[in-house]
Amino acid sequence: MIAAQRRNIIVDTIERDGAVSITSLSEKLDTSAVTIRRDLDQLAEEGRLVRTHGGAVLASSARESSYAEKLEQALAEKTAIARAAATQVRNGDVVALGPGTTTELLAKELVTRSGLRVVTNSLLVAEAMVSSPDNEVIVVGGLLRHSIRAFVGGGTVSQLLGLRADTVFLSGNGLAADFGLSTPAFPVADTDRAMAAGAGRVTALVDHTKVGLRSSVLTVPTEQIQQLITDSKSSETELTALREAGVEVEVV
Repeated sequence: MIAAQRRNIIVDTIERDGAVSITSLSEKLDTSAVTIRRDLDQLAEEGRLVRTHGGAVLASSARESSYAEKLEQALAEKTAIARAAATQVRNGDVVALGPGTTTELLAKELVTRSGLRVVTNSLLVAEAMVSSPDNEVIVVGGLLRHSIRAFVGGGTVSQLLGLRADTVFLSGNGLAADFGLSTPAFPVADTDRAMAAGAGRVTALVDHTKVGLRSSVLTVPTEQIQQLITDSKSSETELTALREAGVEVEVV
């Protein structure tokens, strides 16, 4: 396969999935990681994508995506991840749900439970739980970040540091074995990190478009993540690296 054909396939893949990793492209195109890196660097120079650590995103994805854009991406996979996460929650648990489309879907799976205490800084998680009066919902306030429909900032962090949960479910913009869970925004990272600090168990809900990617700001390092729930399209090479780093990986 000539370079032009290979690069067209890369562009088609990233336009469909929103993001790609070097390992997944190397497997898909049956070529070396060095060649893929050269391809991505060339495409980045042409303005057709933006390079990230371990892969690339659409040129328009260098900014933090809007909530509507995130909701449309890999919706079927996110729904399956949310359902798998819900099976791990027992009536009476204290759970913390960070912002994100996948955590919102998880909240919708929990509305039929009873006796839960749900801690969140997400307006959409709280809204999903309105129809579930048998569960207690604690919403921590702060500065509203419109793009993710959630509260962030120093006030939010202070409230979260005083709370404890059995499990915290976090999403994010990327998860790489050699880095951890990450996001483009410092205020979001700070609040997610505070939420994770008060949890007995940190579970990352990350679909294949984010596995292997490294966004600009570290949220939770890999060694502090107990579990990842992802979908079957995720890079097996990256999942193996996460398992070797001590993360329990569930693929749905």
